[in-house]
Amino acid sequence: MNAAEVLMEGIVFGESPRWHDGQVWFSDWGAHQVIALDPGGSHEVVATVPSFPMCIDFLPDGRLLVVDSAQRRLLRREPDGPLVQHADLSGVSDKRWNDVVADGRGNTYVNSIGFDFPGGEFSPGLIVLVTPEGDVRQVAGGLAFPNGMAISPDGGTLIVAESYANQLTGYDIGSDGSLGNRRVWADTPGDHPDGICLDAESAVWYADVGNRHCVRVREGGEVLATVGLDRGAFACALSRGDQPRLFVVAQTWGGPQPPRPSGRVVAFPAPAPGAGRP
Repeated sequence: MNAAEVLMEGIVFGESPRWHDGQVWFSDWGAHQVIALDPGGSHEVVATVPSFPMCIDFLPDGRLLVVDSAQRRLLRREPDGPLVQHADLSGVSDKRWNDVVADGRGNTYVNSIGFDFPGGEFSPGLIVLVTPEGDVRQVAGGLAFPNGMAISPDGGTLIVAESYANQLTGYDIGSDGSLGNRRVWADTPGDHPDGICLDAESAVWYADVGNRHCVRVREGGEVLATVGLDRGAFACALSRGDQPRLFVVAQTWGGPQPPRPSGRVVAFPAPAPGAGRP
């Protein structure tokens, strides 16, 4: 695939890209900002949340969701701008809350890695379901560092990246939002998948920080494509429509820290547009 096009630089710690209304929205965890980036390069700060992590997604009606891990809650941005509490997550876990994905019915899945990272002793993570009314219940556990999540276009499957298990894990989504039939969706030997996204050909792209690349795989693990970067790839998102592009948030990770923020958003041509959610 072609070399990356750099769309934005100077990001402190970019994560959680989402394609929404013709723009790439992402979080700069280091600056505590949610940013909407036009594919042409202009950008706007749309929200500020003093949290790390602070992943994002959107409800079916377009309202922004932000995981406020510091306060162990899920926030919702109302149409007139203010952020309000969508759900209290503190009753389930006091560890870091991580990724979030909303389905077409307004149900939202949020995962927790289950331990203090970095430096803490490993403990399995979990996933909770947040209903449109803000009720919270655990629907999955025993996950080895759950990271990016995606939902199939038919709303029937949730895929989660298990970074410490070197795999993508699939669940069937029940009519009540419950998760069942846990299975290995794809092994990723040698890789630790982080952020993920689905495309219209039923393949998943996953980002890998340590190996500095994004990989496109089918269910079962067949590798279809790989794009390399010059720094750690943390998460990715796909545009919709004609001439699809893969957007990747990346930055230097490990070793001496650079004198200036190393985070950037880059874009590659993609073989298929995004599908499902996010």
